Amino acid sequence: MSGSVKTPIRCAWCGDDPLYVRYHDEEWGVPVHDDRRLFEMLILEGAQAGLSWITILRKREAYRAAFDDFDARKISRYTDSRLRTLMADPGIVRNRLKIAGTVKNAKAFLSVQKEFGSFDAYVWRFVGGAPKINRPRSPKDIRPATDESDALSRDLKRRGFTFVGSTICYAFMQAVGMVDDHAESCFRAKR
Repeated sequence: MSGSVKTPIRCAWCGDDPLYVRYHDEEWGVPVHDDRRLFEMLILEGAQAGLSWITILRKREAYRAAFDDFDARKISRYTDSRLRTLMADPGIVRNRLKIAGTVKNAKAFLSVQKEFGSFDAYVWRFVGGAPKINRPRSPKDIRPATDESDALSRDLKRRGFTFVGSTICYAFMQAVGMVDDHAESCFRAKR
């Protein structure tokens, strides 16, 4: 008698790329309360604008190396010389506005930390401090933006952040578990 291994049912968007599957299974929709990790995901979601998420996942380690493991204090002090070096780094998305935006976002991030004590305390207010659980039946049931992502986007922009449109903010909220959009049929929805 053969002992076949049953493949778990996952959200349709993750496909079968091992990197995507691991991201789906271990990270997406899991609440994050670490400021450095929140900053990383905000920057990576902004870097993804106009690209696929798998492209950014494949470049994630290069981003961590290029941007001092997303240490906002270090990034906020980057010079024009450092920005030129980043523009030549083939491991990241070499978009001048996105790279400069990371420095701008680091400065705004530090201001938010100073005002609220942590970025975590600030950002989780937009969902009332607890994850919003949705159980879409299909990918078409997942909205690209919500009232909460609209509010977060407006407030981040007001505070000087860039590459934080409502759709990017919603993807960020999903990535850090502020919103759990695992499909009703997905094994992660059963936890």
